[in-house]
Amino acid sequence: MSEHSLQREDFAKLSREEKVPETVVRESISAWKDAWFRLRSNKMAMVSLVILFLIVVMAIIGQWISPHDYSTNDLSATNQKPSSDHWFGTDALGRDMFSRTWMGAGISLQVGIYAALVDLFVGVIIGGIMGYYGGKVDEVLNRFCEILYSIPSLLVVILLIVVLEPSMFTIILALSITGWINMAWIVRGQIMQLKNQEYVLAARSLGASPARIMFKHLVPNAIGAIIVTITMTVPSAIFAEAFLSFLGLGVQSPAASLGTLINDALKAMTIYPWRMIFPAVLISLTMLCFNIFGDGLRDALDPKMKK
Repeated sequence: MSEHSLQREDFAKLSREEKVPETVVRESISAWKDAWFRLRSNKMAMVSLVILFLIVVMAIIGQWISPHDYSTNDLSATNQKPSSDHWFGTDALGRDMFSRTWMGAGISLQVGIYAALVDLFVGVIIGGIMGYYGGKVDEVLNRFCEILYSIPSLLVVILLIVVLEPSMFTIILALSITGWINMAWIVRGQIMQLKNQEYVLAARSLGASPARIMFKHLVPNAIGAIIVTITMTVPSAIFAEAFLSFLGLGVQSPAASLGTLINDALKAMTIYPWRMIFPAVLISLTMLCFNIFGDGLRDALDPKMKK
């Protein structure tokens, strides 16, 4: 008989501890925490976020840490090169470009953020109504959005400038008139996908009102797409504001946005290049970082990107 033959003790009963199967337990994390882990692993997105944070901080304090006021004319110091006295040089009226550049960055960021908030508020409400009710309501509102979307935004701005004086409020209003449509269409698509889910049907069967279903159940589950859309809306609004200010339809002197500074520097770009370089680099860097961070945020919030 083989030395490996079965023995009686091989058939002993297992203890209770030995009967417990081995399990691999993974720590339970929320969807937002999981998205943050994936966003944090995207180095380009995190670098862009840090740069954006620094730009926002400097836009708040930049004009205050400069020893010169943004609106003070000094005709004895016109078009000076960057130096220890004027860190970004001066413009044609001797005004300090450092304080004016960061003031312009602040105005451009405010326009972008306020326009994005208006788009968020209006777009989520209109898009939610279209997606939830559907039918005739969706058709009428969708046609209204298409008609409004077909109107050139520049034409809307010019018409508003005729009625209102050029200002930051006028630009925000002009950008918001048609800017919310993309948000509305994205929210509409998300709501139409979610409204027939089991938890929505359960809430409806329990007597929840349409407003409660929309803002308690549907919109929170579409928040990922909404946040990504906002991060894409801000740089678009900043560029639109810079373009309008470049055409002379933005904020008026002595206040300045990045578009106004670029317009002022254009005439003497080859002679005094520093007047163009600093605001142009700043607006390009801001838009680039917003787009890279928006792409990273989209990948982090997209369940299909999970490995």
